[in-house]
Amino acid sequence: MKLHRCGPTAALAMAALLTLSACGDDNPTADNDASANEDAAQEPADGGSESGSDGAGDTAAAGGGAALSGTVSLSGASSQESAMTAWIAGYQAVQPDVRLNYDAIGSGGGRENLISGASPMIGSDAYLDEEEREAVKDSCGDGGALHIPVYISPVAIPYNLPGVEQLNLPPDVLAQIFDQQIETWNDPAIAEANPDADLPDTEITVVNRSDDSGTTENFTEYLVAAAPDAWPHEPSDAWPVEGGEAAAQTTGVISVVGSTEGAIGYADASAVGTLTTAAVGVGEEFVNFSPEAAAAVVDASEPVDTGVEGDLALDLARDTTESGTYPIVLVSYHIACTSYEDAQTGEVVKDFLTYVISEDGQAAAAEAAGSAPISDEVRAQATTAIEGITVGN
Repeated sequence: MKLHRCGPTAALAMAALLTLSACGDDNPTADNDASANEDAAQEPADGGSESGSDGAGDTAAAGGGAALSGTVSLSGASSQESAMTAWIAGYQAVQPDVRLNYDAIGSGGGRENLISGASPMIGSDAYLDEEEREAVKDSCGDGGALHIPVYISPVAIPYNLPGVEQLNLPPDVLAQIFDQQIETWNDPAIAEANPDADLPDTEITVVNRSDDSGTTENFTEYLVAAAPDAWPHEPSDAWPVEGGEAAAQTTGVISVVGSTEGAIGYADASAVGTLTTAAVGVGEEFVNFSPEAAAAVVDASEPVDTGVEGDLALDLARDTTESGTYPIVLVSYHIACTSYEDAQTGEVVKDFLTYVISEDGQAAAAEAAGSAPISDEVRAQATTAIEGITVGN
């Protein structure tokens, strides 16, 4: 991953780690998830403490510091839901006096919460835009907020077409399907890429997100980059095409695709379960999603200049034609403030971020969600960034 900076090191970027949760994927089971996360935590012997406590205790901290205590409420992307559940459980096993709650309201909602100060850290499948980076200074201070990529996952293209177990879709054909310019599964453009498939004349039902979603933004960014002549819309976290079947959050998309013959959608690969997924055209080949193929795209990507020193936001190489890559990928960030007035909250954020980027934390996410781990290079930069977050000032 090309994340070297010309300025100071990534001292601030790590704070972003804690903010991530499934991009823009508002999850209807968010309340249940929060309860599950709480159940995974061990109750402290004295009943725990709220944010603002002194953080005293005897348990060794996940990041190697003192034991901490208190309650911190996070929110954001639903794409990271499985990973976040694993992270919270793993972290609370070594910091039992800390209670972390996570509300998977979606990337857009998470960013709003960070800006308003409702969440001290959020998860998002998209980095803050220029307007958001300025607005977040009201809650984070003049240093603003920074991003750390903690969750790398393909965006899969699930479809429901009985009898068609392998489906190849070139970028321009995929774009025309989702723009509703191709309306039946036996369309000549689809048939040309699938000469051995028995394609029915079933009507195509496009399933898109109804909520503002980082997954939508990542998918539309891919369509713009890979099929500019076939996709006339701008990248957006709001689905730009009218007339499809809209569903809330990742689970909603998966549910509609699974129950509707002829349907096709897009979703974080960790959520597709047993649904059949399409292979995407990359250069002269068709590539099925995998964590390794997604990580290869991230390695070829360049950093974004956000104005925050050490920030690790990425401009993903969506238009790559390199063999073995899968360019429909999302990189979920934890977005955090560069400084925290409340020392208890800041120390918990830093400690949790340290666990998330650790080998143990990344392995827990890979096992729970099938994500690709961050590289050693990113881990080193993120570690420096976490150490640069100031607390109690």
